[in-house]
Amino acid sequence: MKASQFFVSTLKEAPADAEVVSHKLMMRAGMIKRLGAGIYNYMPMGLRVIRKVEGIIREEMNRAGAVELLMPVVQPAELWQETGRFDKMGPELLRVKDRHGRDFIIQPTSEEVVTDIARQELRSYKQLPKNLYHIQTKFRDERRPRFGVMRGREFTMKDAYSFDRDVEAAGRSYENMFQAYCKIFDRLGLEYRAVAADTGAIGGDRSHEFQVIAETGEDAIVYCPDSDYAANIELAEALPLLASRAAAAQALAKTPTPGKSTCEDVAALLGLPLSQTVKSLVLATDELNEHGEVVKTQVWLLLVRGDHELNEVKAGKVEGLKGGFRFATVGEIEAHFGCKPGYLGPIGMKQPVKVIADRTVAQMADFVCGANEADFHFTGANWGRDLPEPDVVADIRNVVAGDPSPDGKGQLAIQRGIEVGHVFYLGTKYSAAMNATFLDETGKPKPFEMGCYGIGVTRILGAAIEQNHDDRGIIWPDSIAPFTVAICPIGMDRSEEVKAAAQQLYEQLQALGVDVLLDDRGERPGAMFADWELIGVPHRVVLSDRGLKEGQVEYQGRRDAEATKLALAEVVAHLQARLKA
Repeated sequence: MKASQFFVSTLKEAPADAEVVSHKLMMRAGMIKRLGAGIYNYMPMGLRVIRKVEGIIREEMNRAGAVELLMPVVQPAELWQETGRFDKMGPELLRVKDRHGRDFIIQPTSEEVVTDIARQELRSYKQLPKNLYHIQTKFRDERRPRFGVMRGREFTMKDAYSFDRDVEAAGRSYENMFQAYCKIFDRLGLEYRAVAADTGAIGGDRSHEFQVIAETGEDAIVYCPDSDYAANIELAEALPLLASRAAAAQALAKTPTPGKSTCEDVAALLGLPLSQTVKSLVLATDELNEHGEVVKTQVWLLLVRGDHELNEVKAGKVEGLKGGFRFATVGEIEAHFGCKPGYLGPIGMKQPVKVIADRTVAQMADFVCGANEADFHFTGANWGRDLPEPDVVADIRNVVAGDPSPDGKGQLAIQRGIEVGHVFYLGTKYSAAMNATFLDETGKPKPFEMGCYGIGVTRILGAAIEQNHDDRGIIWPDSIAPFTVAICPIGMDRSEEVKAAAQQLYEQLQALGVDVLLDDRGERPGAMFADWELIGVPHRVVLSDRGLKEGQVEYQGRRDAEATKLALAEVVAHLQARLKA
């Protein structure tokens, strides 16, 4: 491609509404143009990156045995009503009516449609396994679209859906997709981690997120540097930090703590480590009648160490809280504890509550907790002596850096990541709801065991930039750069020698299949270099009259601090070596 024939549109400054680095740089590099809130035109430069990402995904999905199809953006509501998601999904699901008043949705995902295809086409176990995928536009009506392509309303995803005869076969399909995803992200040239993820309401134990490592990432990734253990913060297991409970060494004392309603303030006042305090959180669960009216409420007291935080996902897995919970109201708290929040604790409650202690709290002795009276805390509290053993002991806290790894192979570390892919075992959630069955060897109908596998195609662009940029602009990995090599001739319009050498090099690289761009716009060197550094082309070759008189050109990799002088006759071989590295 020659720059004069392409569409190059760069900006010196990012628009005022651009927040994160990727949003700013994509706007400045002319890769996207805002059309509406969370909706962007993908300009030619950005589209080239998208097509390269899609190409890698397609090659690896096809290699893994998946079969591509294309499901529509607009889908009839009837399918979504079969699974109940038409009503349950909320305002993120964009609902529309056609001229006849029939309901449709603008799809955010395609489980219903692909399950409908399977129940019509896959009738026998002999046709299984099957994995169908597509790369398609999605729409989610985000309340607050932001961060450019990182959280837009319209975006592109690759979705795949596997259909199997039993759980064991579904496990093989899941592992096949997991390995395919590793190959995809390896080829994309991104630093990533595949982390165990929470499966939510669907249950099961097969779910992994693929997270691109970036300091600006929204997700916390927990991993062990000395092993393969990795999980997101919601799932990472927190082992008890005390091997056993020490014997009581202090008497229980009601201690004045005027105006000190947080564990941090209480610990500072008493001159104790924060780890000696216990934090109280009060939840409630409601039992409803057939009319949706509350007929009974259970209050729960959850206890975590003062320097730890409650993990609501883990709490939701505790028996009694699995059906959903809410934080208790001030009225409910006062009725059960006789005190407003800030001084709550498990000793001396007015009404009985269910007590859930984190694993570490259950092993603590001589701890500090609220006294259920304003401006007072108990010190020297001990299980068994001063209060009953907890009703439940469970892992209900977030891990922190330095915690022991659950696999026993070191200590945990935490870093930030951006989720760009997810592999997920669905089981029969959709096949059962939609009566999607096949006939097994005995001729009996069985629901398909399903898995779903997503990759955020356009989100990858943002994640890649968040991971790879500097003060000059984007630094694309070779595999997904809009152009791999930029040839920058200085004074091409004034020197026939420069023009001829640039054209020859351009044709040589084209013949070798290199994705090369020749900047023939006649721009000044500074402006020309600034454009390609901003856009993030990984390799640049500069030709000038002075250099050619000495038989030399200048090569500079996008991450290189300085340019390197090379003989003109050696530049092609040098580029080939760099591109293979």
